[in-house]
Amino acid sequence: MHRLLRSTLTLVFACTSAFAIAQSKPATDVDYKLGPGDAIRVQVYQNPDLTVETRVSESGSINYPLIGGVKLGGLSIGQAESQIAQGLRSRNILKAPQVNIVLLQVRGNQVSVLGQVNKPGRFPLETFNVRVSDMLAAAGGITPTGDDVLVVTGVRDGKAFRKTIDIPALFAGTRNGDDIVVSAGDTIFVNKAPMYYIYGEAQKPGPYRIERGMTVMQALAQGGGTTNRGTQDRLRLTRTRADGSVEQIVPRLTDPVQPNDVLFVRESLF
Repeated sequence: MHRLLRSTLTLVFACTSAFAIAQSKPATDVDYKLGPGDAIRVQVYQNPDLTVETRVSESGSINYPLIGGVKLGGLSIGQAESQIAQGLRSRNILKAPQVNIVLLQVRGNQVSVLGQVNKPGRFPLETFNVRVSDMLAAAGGITPTGDDVLVVTGVRDGKAFRKTIDIPALFAGTRNGDDIVVSAGDTIFVNKAPMYYIYGEAQKPGPYRIERGMTVMQALAQGGGTTNRGTQDRLRLTRTRADGSVEQIVPRLTDPVQPNDVLFVRESLF
């Protein structure tokens, strides 16, 4: 069931990665701070000649008619509107200008998606209510060796921010509150899933991903079961403890599999 869910998620990612961010809701967050590369439209009520579509420069400024350079970087939408209105008043252009700014596109802000994703890299925030699920889709989804959890790190209210998110629960709709809105400068990291190894008289020896709640029997089945010469009655499991010591175990089929376990299928005596 869990593998079916992962396959479904991968398909969803593949189908949506090209346009996931573009389909995000329109920007409405008044606390958003303008930055270099943001595309905006400035309008002044009853003064269509003062309508301008422009981008915030690398220095955080725009060039506005009759005013010249206006510093908007680091200001919220409301503060930027007041800044331009103040410029129009101070130059006696308008007595009571009503300025409206529409954020057309967020280009200067990016989020990094790294680790076990199909297309790791930095992705621009097209709007500022892009969620974790949107960024995963933009990165092409999680690789088969990706973990079931991801970590979001960044800065919120001037303080370091870190959140661990359960990926299957996120897309199953059981923990929608974890589908948080990402911020500029965030990093989303998907670690490699814990692995185990199966050798000896197994049909498909090699490394495998540990699924949640996996038992020795399930691990053996994932390796294709035993060969005609092997037997599940003579399994040996090598496990490395936290202190680095190694122990040899004769496992039961119902025992849980732990990260880096080595399962050896021995040859039958008969």
